[in-house]
Amino acid sequence: MFDAFKSFIHEFRRNEDGTLIIFGLILFVLMVMLGGFAVDLMRYENTRTNLQNTLDRSVLAAASLTQQRDAEGVVRDYMLKAGLKDQLSSVTVIQALSSRTVTAKGVADTHPFFLHMLGIDRFDAKGNSQAQQSITNVEIVLALDVSTSMSRNNKIANLKIAATEFVDTVLASDPNHRVSIAIVPYNAQVNAGADMASVFTVNNPNGVQDVNCFEPTRASFGTSLPISRTDPLSMTAYADYYYGTDLSNAYVNPTGVNGVPKYDQVFCKQNTFNAIKLPSTDAATIKANIIALQAQGNTSITLGMKWGATMLDPSMRSAYAGFIAAGKMSAGQPGRPFAYDDPQAMKFVILMTDGEHVEHNRVVDAFKYGPSGIYKSEADGQYSVRFTTGRPTSAGANQFYVPKTNTWQAIPWNGGVEQGWQDIWKQLKVSYVAWQFYARPLGTSYNARFNAMVKNYASRTDMDASLNQTCDFVKASGVTVYGIAFEAPPVGQTAIRNCSTDPVHGSHYFAADGLEIQTAFRTIAANMSMLKLTQ
Repeated sequence: MFDAFKSFIHEFRRNEDGTLIIFGLILFVLMVMLGGFAVDLMRYENTRTNLQNTLDRSVLAAASLTQQRDAEGVVRDYMLKAGLKDQLSSVTVIQALSSRTVTAKGVADTHPFFLHMLGIDRFDAKGNSQAQQSITNVEIVLALDVSTSMSRNNKIANLKIAATEFVDTVLASDPNHRVSIAIVPYNAQVNAGADMASVFTVNNPNGVQDVNCFEPTRASFGTSLPISRTDPLSMTAYADYYYGTDLSNAYVNPTGVNGVPKYDQVFCKQNTFNAIKLPSTDAATIKANIIALQAQGNTSITLGMKWGATMLDPSMRSAYAGFIAAGKMSAGQPGRPFAYDDPQAMKFVILMTDGEHVEHNRVVDAFKYGPSGIYKSEADGQYSVRFTTGRPTSAGANQFYVPKTNTWQAIPWNGGVEQGWQDIWKQLKVSYVAWQFYARPLGTSYNARFNAMVKNYASRTDMDASLNQTCDFVKASGVTVYGIAFEAPPVGQTAIRNCSTDPVHGSHYFAADGLEIQTAFRTIAANMSMLKLTQ
C-alpha cells in the first residue's frame, strides 16, 4: 500500500500535462490587471487635463485688468459652469497697482477601479495654474489720417468716438501712469508743432514764423528709422499750390470772392489742432486733442508713419527730457522713449487711413523765403513786380509791372514795400503769382513759370515704397504696428496691411466701415496688455 502511494507521488511529479494551462491563467490575470491599470491611468489623465484646462481659462479671465468682477468669483464661476465646482480647492488673488496675479488649485478624485489591487485606494488628479496681467512701460503713437476725405460720411466723428474710447480703455487699467500716448495727425504733411519743431535742425535762414512742416529727404527713409535731429530739414512753404487760377489775359482780383483768398489746400496750415501732440499719460488731455482734430488736405501716409516712428525712437530721449523740464510733458515720463530692447517696455503704432497716397509737390527752396521782388502798397493793397532783366520792349527802362493796370512804371506802385516770399504765399496762390505777375506780363509760358516754383516731392509709387521702408525698420526694431484701413480704397488697404505686424496673416490689420472702427480700436486695446500664463 505504501509502495503504491510512493509510486503515485513519483509519477505525479514526473507528469507535465496541464502546466501551460496554469501558466496561461497566471498571464491572463496579469494582463487583466495591467489593462485595468491602463484604464485607471487614462481616466486619471483625462480628468487632470480637463481640470488643468479649466483652471487655465479661469485664471486668465480673472487676471485681466479690464475684468470688473471679483477675480475669485470669476474663477469659481468658470469651475461651476464646467461642472467642476467640487474640484476647486483654493483661489489666491494678489492685486497690485498695475498688475493682478490669480492662482487657482484643484483636486479631483478619479475613483480607480483596479489600482486598489496594488493597495492604492485613492488616485487624485491635481491642477495648479497661475496667470498675471501687468502694465509695463508702454509707449503708443496714434498716427491718424485727417485729410479732407475724413470729413465725409461722419468718418472724422466716428474716428473720434473710437479713439477716445480707446484712450479710456488703455489708461483706465494704468493707475501708475506707465502708459503714454502721442498723436501724429497727418494729411499731405505733418505739422510738427512749435515744441517738436524746436528740437530739430531746420533750414529756415530767414526765420519764417509758424511754419512747422518739413520735408525729410527721400534718402532718410532708406537709411534710418527716425528723422534726424541734426541733419537740416527743409521747411514746407505755407502756400496754396493746389488750386489753379484764371488764365485770361486780364487782371483778376487776387483775393477772390468777398476779398477772401481761397486757401483750402494750403499745406501745413498754421493751426495747433492738427499738430503733433507730445506723449501724455492724462486721458482728459489726450481725448481733448483727439476731439479737436479737423479734416483738411491730401494724404501722405508715409510722412505720418515716419513721424510716428520718430516719436518712439530713443534718439528723442533728450528732447523729451527737455519737455519734461519745461513742464510740457509730465514728470512721470522719465526715460522715454525707452530702448527698443528694454524688456520692461512695449512700443506700438496705430496707423489709420481712409485713403491712399496722393502725389506730393512742394514749393522749391528759392521761393520759400527771402526777397521776392514783389512789392505791396500798404495804402491800397495793390502789387507791383520788379524785373531788372527780361522785360518786353514796351516797358522801356521801367522795371516795375503793375498787374491791376497792366502798365510799367519806374517805381513801385503807390509806395509799395518789397515782400518776402513767405508773406506772398500767405496772401496769394502760386498759380495766381505765376500767371498774373510773370507769364502774363512777359508773354511767356504759364506752365514753365509754375513748374519753376513747384517741383514734385514724391510720386505715389515712391511714397508707397518709402512707407514700406519705415514700416520695415519699425517692425525690425520690435515695435508692434496695428493698421486700420477705414473705408479706404484697395490701394490704401494694401499699404496699411503691408505696414502692419504680421501682414501675411493680417492679425494686426483691420478693414473697418462706419462704426466698425470702434471694434478695431477695442480689439487693439485688448491685445496690447501683456497677459500670460506664468505657471
